[in-house]
Amino acid sequence: MIRTLVESAFQTGYLSVESEGLLHQVLVTKCWKEEDLSALAALYDAVRTGKIKREASPSNILMEFPLPYKSY
Repeated sequence: MIRTLVESAFQTGYLSVESEGLLHQVLVTKCWKEEDLSALAALYDAVRTGKIKREASPSNILMEFPLPYKSY
């Protein structure tokens, strides 16, 4: 599910409030796989650098990674 939501954000250039909420739910319930983390990291970087715009308020925290994350 994470990769599908990330793909959608990259295709549209926007991360919707609904998609962001679903990402948060998946992370909280720990229903993710290790390979999902690379897609999530790419999304995080794209939002942080402005390549993808958030529909939610920019002052809200985007998301927290389930594991320590380092941007390269």
